[in-house]
Amino acid sequence: MVRTDNDTWDITQSVGATALGVAAARAAETESANPLISDPFARVFVDAAGQGMWSIYSNPTLIAQAADVDPRVRERVQLMVDFMATRTAFFDEFFLGAADAGVRQVVILASGLDSRTWRLPWPDEPHGTVVYELDQPKVLEFKTATLRQHGAEPRARLVTIPIDLRQDWPKALQDAGFDPSLPSAWSAEGLVRYLPARAQDLLFERIDALSAPGSWLATNVPGEGYLDADLVARQREDMKRMRAVAARFVETEMPEVEDLWYAEERTPVDEWLGGRGWNVSVTDFPGLMARYGRNHPEGLEAPLPPTLFVSAQRPRPLG
Repeated sequence: MVRTDNDTWDITQSVGATALGVAAARAAETESANPLISDPFARVFVDAAGQGMWSIYSNPTLIAQAADVDPRVRERVQLMVDFMATRTAFFDEFFLGAADAGVRQVVILASGLDSRTWRLPWPDEPHGTVVYELDQPKVLEFKTATLRQHGAEPRARLVTIPIDLRQDWPKALQDAGFDPSLPSAWSAEGLVRYLPARAQDLLFERIDALSAPGSWLATNVPGEGYLDADLVARQREDMKRMRAVAARFVETEMPEVEDLWYAEERTPVDEWLGGRGWNVSVTDFPGLMARYGRNHPEGLEAPLPPTLFVSAQRPRPLG
């Protein structure tokens, strides 16, 4: 599954299938005994897509069958569910914090099957909140059609922008009504690994140029050691084993997710933002797990790729 400059996908293919994996993990967490998050739409998306590699995260019967073949599957699945649960909580809190601070213009880049427009309590006064969602056209089509069929209504004014983020999305965003003179809350969740290093730089350059004082930004990015050859080899072998087990129970193509990422040296996003006057805070995945009361397992044969969670605010002028 080789990436190209102009590749595209629907919801069950390539990068699109990873959005279903995230939705499946959110569904599993939502339906757990003590959920950290509540995403009632995650199961809706997974059911609408049918079975695939993503099913191993949200189908208890399938997990049990896979664990009978390889006991390590259950631990690996739980780690992924914990990762997505804490990641979701991080971005949920970010958006609610921005809303409490008076930000009423929201931009969700690579929105995938994120359902925050439908499930978060967005302020409707004094002028309401507008949420711009940007993603591949086929992904947004699936998302919109699925939610419409279930009678879901956005809790903010929703503007969908079907576009590849490697194209001129700032023009499309402004053509759709975005006002760069107003503070905005930006998210780039689960996106950066799927961009070449130069495309990552361009993404944040564009966000920076469109962000008025008072704007907020949150993203997750590769952490220190993400290119370590030994770690990468162990992760690839671990995912290969997971795909082999799942393939015994799910009769669909198993995407090689690690081949969708660009393994390149990258600009440290936190340092780059700090150098442009943003106030930045950073935590890693173990730190995020601790924040939300989850135990980060030690001594895993193949831990998740190192990840940093970055939040930033562009200060308003004094006086």
